Amino acid sequence: MRSERPSSSRPLTTRSANRPAEDEAFTPPTIQSPAVGIRDALAGVFGFLGTRSQNEERMAQYVIREHHRGRRLSEILDDNYVKNRCTGEQVDRLLDRPELIHALGEDLVDRARQERS
Repeated sequence: MRSERPSSSRPLTTRSANRPAEDEAFTPPTIQSPAVGIRDALAGVFGFLGTRSQNEERMAQYVIREHHRGRRLSEILDDNYVKNRCTGEQVDRLLDRPELIHALGEDLVDRARQERS
């Protein structure tokens, strides 16, 4: 008596009916790139000038979130999390962000600026 290996749920071969058509299998590479205007090219090269860093975005979100949890702004700015990730200039820029001013209030942000001076 001879024992056999158990049958597998995976087929040994793929039937041609399950294969994609040849023209859908891959797209041939193109030699020419799409036309790009000068404005688009310059925007790609100098695009970083108008954007803010992800670090600044994260820090603004952190300050707003912590303030909504009940912490004072001066306490948040003295937090090691902020100090380890931002220089003094970055904290000043952080206090100039419109979404932070809107969320915390202009008077509170002005007081924090005065305390930092």
